[in-house]
Amino acid sequence: MRIAYLECFSGISGDMFLGALLDAGVPPELLTRTVKALGVDARLEISRVDRSGISATKLDVIAAGEKELPREEFWEKESKAAAHSHEHEHHGHAHSHPHDPGHSHDHSHGADHSHNHGDSHAHGHQHGHSHRGLKEIRQIISQADISQSAKDRAIKIFETLGAAEAKVHNSDIEKIHFHEVGAIDAIVDIVCASVGAEALGVDEWICSPLNVGGGTVVCAHGTFPIPAPATLELLKKAPVYSGEIQKELVTPTGAAIVSVLVSRFAQFPAMKAEKIAYGAGTRNFKNNPNVVRLTVGETLAKHESPFPVEEITVLEASIDDMSPQVFGYVMEQALSSGALDAFGTSVQMKKSRPGMLLTVLCRMEDSQRLTRLILAETTTLGVRIRQETRAALARRHMSVNTKWGEVRIKLANLNGSISNYAPEYEDCSRIAKEQKVPLKTVMQEAIKVYLEATNG
Repeated sequence: MRIAYLECFSGISGDMFLGALLDAGVPPELLTRTVKALGVDARLEISRVDRSGISATKLDVIAAGEKELPREEFWEKESKAAAHSHEHEHHGHAHSHPHDPGHSHDHSHGADHSHNHGDSHAHGHQHGHSHRGLKEIRQIISQADISQSAKDRAIKIFETLGAAEAKVHNSDIEKIHFHEVGAIDAIVDIVCASVGAEALGVDEWICSPLNVGGGTVVCAHGTFPIPAPATLELLKKAPVYSGEIQKELVTPTGAAIVSVLVSRFAQFPAMKAEKIAYGAGTRNFKNNPNVVRLTVGETLAKHESPFPVEEITVLEASIDDMSPQVFGYVMEQALSSGALDAFGTSVQMKKSRPGMLLTVLCRMEDSQRLTRLILAETTTLGVRIRQETRAALARRHMSVNTKWGEVRIKLANLNGSISNYAPEYEDCSRIAKEQKVPLKTVMQEAIKVYLEATNG
């Protein structure tokens, strides 16, 4: 199986990820065409740079004629501009600028308002004050001349960002106005990341633990500890740590790309490396290469198999003295906490007592957390733990538009071909309840629309 492994020892941002894709062989012309297809005022600058002795590819988005700035530099520039304008106003010479009192600029609608993708990798332009809703961003992406799967992935990244912002600010996702992530450079970063990742042609993306940096960062609403609230929300299921560098290393855009693209977090996997690439951030830290490393290659399977093979952990507990209602609750909690699957099997226990066998499948790195959950939430006195190998088809989602609304279709790939497809139950169930339509009718319609789209 062809895999890509991201090493985020110096964090990750949108431009670092794009630099790594280019360094790995994604054609620059592809990203240039993608920017043109978006119809926004932006262009790309690609260069070769040195980061603490590591040669890496640097990509800059020039949006509205300006190159991105580190977050704190951007806010320093904004503060000086605001002070200068206010001074002129007091002398009877008011000028329009992003904070001009005559210009409506309400910060109360909920987004993190970082203006950029963060830290040392940084994106911040004065055009960042352009507020864009998710509906507008979806429209820009949907109209671009790129593959449907790349559109779906890019939109999902923005929706993931919006969900994190909405959670942090206790707001509805559709009411979130993207100050940072809705800026032109963020749209370019995310869409190019989706197109470039697809062009790399890998079956699975894996990521290392992420170095989030440390210290504090200045945002529109004040000073926050690193990682910033939205970034931490995006990474809540990922392994993170803070190293020596006291700067913001993982940006909201970088975190969103990882959360959507990456299927699991692990140490360096067993693989035969074919390409080793480096994407550079803006800053050049002393003795700490400000790069993300991308390694692409084939996995080393323990035995030859026509299917993708992976190692998983199996947790089991036999239970005969617990309410069935609690059993269902525990399974729901396990799935929401990162379990790959959870199910119950009826068993006959000692002294002929009927019982249930709880089985949870998970990644090795999630096994301790899920074991604690089982011990805390059930009446069992012990959990059996073992490692197993499973064959698993590569999976992805695409969205189809039915006459009642959007439904995600889960697609399974075998040797590059679609072997299975099924509409997501949650989407169909929601539509069935909202539209008062039988669930089976919604599912049939979703499959029909998918087949019509794929078969022309």
